Amino acid sequence: MAKDFSSMEDSNRSSNSSIHEVSDPQRRIVLRGGAIAAMLSVMGPLAGCATTGGMASGPRLGFKGIPVGMGDKLVVPEGYVATAIAAWGEPIGVPGNMPAFKYDASNSAADQAVQMGMHHDGVEFFPLEGSSTRGLIAINHEYTDDGLLHVGGFNNMNAEKVKKAQNAHGLAVYEVELKGGNWQMVRPSRYARRFTMDAPFTVGGPAAGHAMMKTAADPAGRIVLGTLNNCASSQTPWGTYLSGEENWMGYFGHGDKLTDHQKRWGARKDGAYMWDKFDERFDAVKNPNEPNRFGWVVEVDPMDPTSTPVKRTAMGRAAHEGAWVGVTKDGRAVVYSGEDSRFEYIYKFVSRDKIAPGGAKANRELLDHGTLYVARFDAGGRGQWLPLVHGQGPLTVANGFADQGEVVIKARQASDALKATKMDRPEWLTIDTQSGWVYCTLTNNSNRGQPDQPGVDAANPRANNTMGQIIRWKDDGDFDGAGFAWNHLVLAGDPANERADARGNIKGDIYCCPDGIRIDKRGVLWIQTDAAAAAMYKGEMKNIGNNQMLACDPATGDTRRFLTGPTNCEITGCTLTPDGTTLFISIQHPGETPSERSDPAEPRKYANWPDYRPDGRPRSATVAIRKLDGGMIGT
Repeated sequence: MAKDFSSMEDSNRSSNSSIHEVSDPQRRIVLRGGAIAAMLSVMGPLAGCATTGGMASGPRLGFKGIPVGMGDKLVVPEGYVATAIAAWGEPIGVPGNMPAFKYDASNSAADQAVQMGMHHDGVEFFPLEGSSTRGLIAINHEYTDDGLLHVGGFNNMNAEKVKKAQNAHGLAVYEVELKGGNWQMVRPSRYARRFTMDAPFTVGGPAAGHAMMKTAADPAGRIVLGTLNNCASSQTPWGTYLSGEENWMGYFGHGDKLTDHQKRWGARKDGAYMWDKFDERFDAVKNPNEPNRFGWVVEVDPMDPTSTPVKRTAMGRAAHEGAWVGVTKDGRAVVYSGEDSRFEYIYKFVSRDKIAPGGAKANRELLDHGTLYVARFDAGGRGQWLPLVHGQGPLTVANGFADQGEVVIKARQASDALKATKMDRPEWLTIDTQSGWVYCTLTNNSNRGQPDQPGVDAANPRANNTMGQIIRWKDDGDFDGAGFAWNHLVLAGDPANERADARGNIKGDIYCCPDGIRIDKRGVLWIQTDAAAAAMYKGEMKNIGNNQMLACDPATGDTRRFLTGPTNCEITGCTLTPDGTTLFISIQHPGETPSERSDPAEPRKYANWPDYRPDGRPRSATVAIRKLDGGMIGT
């Protein structure tokens, strides 16, 4: 995600108590002191020292770890090969419309609409006919660096540049095939699609047709054009793609007079991308309901090129990093999600109906009906799922919630009212279906414990949390349980740091700012990092190097560095072929500047990956990783 901490949305000013305010004061002193032994005594055993339950025993990490990464290169272990495919600007394969990428940034908005978007993020592999050598990739394009995207960057901004930026956002579906030992795009392909800001999305669930969703262009409140700031991804058991709309509020300009509702969602006077100056849809003074139409989990059927994607409002409006599906013993879907903003929340949605046989078409309304919950993490390793249901508890008309549609549109305010736990930027989640544990990365929160900000608590135990942690929980009985047990897999950091709250307790190779995460069929937990370019290579992060991907054995806590990326990139996205022999990841924003916006006069100042052309510019790309012997990744 965009990591400019000076502008990062930070809008939770609710008065609900954090755990530290209702737990033992002495516990807080011990945690701030940083003594690991004492920390363990008050927090209980770490997951890294516990068993995962039900997973196969024996060593899981069969590769030799690699050193900390530096420089403009991508490194994988000995015996592996990594190949960049589908970089920003590559034509996705729409028949009869495949404009080549122009390295001087002179592609038009129309070109960009049928090319790979910018800033690759969540990625999923959908096999064709069960194949591990041919399939579709669905991918998110989170945001843009306009200094790289346009000739002249933000200089002389105009409607054409705005349209090009809009077309560089959204989602893409493209076809890939393994040929001659190398993965490559299949072009043309009947499956090739882009979902830009012009793509229609239907609205499903309780917010469909709601008064707060209606606009002059859509008086019915049921069709939204586009999806924004899409981050993490997952696949559903019925074969669709889920994507989260994350920090979408920054695209809108709201003027000088902000309502309480707008303030709670981080609204600002002007949009960060100047869209509001050239596209009235993003001028929230003229279109105050348009922002309410973003912040949803979107569902796409990549296998059906004629299908219309859907915004699933029953799962609540938030700065959704993504959404991940578990299945109860009786066959219902349980979807976990977090919102990547400081002091925001973790959610769970339990479907009313069971997953039906017959794939996407048979389950087209499954995620529109069910119950939404928000998490409260209590001291002592227990927690509770609090229902966001209209008419229950404080979620009443008298308190500003007219109906369930308003509850899901105002999911943050509803969670405030329920006194949910304010978390340190919950990002990716993953579900261990063998053990029932759900893992979530809390990437960092430097505002934790600062003046006039929430203090530390059991789930978020470090002030000025620059390093992040991974938390996990197991619901009581089944994924639909009302209560849960929780603990930490790890507190990230570097034991060489002077500050106790930045040392962490990693068992193995050090890292900070965990972001992407996925557990594979063998029980290996893959961890990806996203430290900001402005913070890397100095201070508490001076020993950590480039962002990286690590493998962790949850049964032992052992962590081993598997990949390091090029300069200033984020490592994100993680998906494997069914046979586990190819791992696809995303390299996002290689060469990112400390300001997150490149100087168009110096596009190669920090990196030039993956092309290394003297006239080129750094490009996000999908990377396919294989073992030279054809074996399973990680063995």
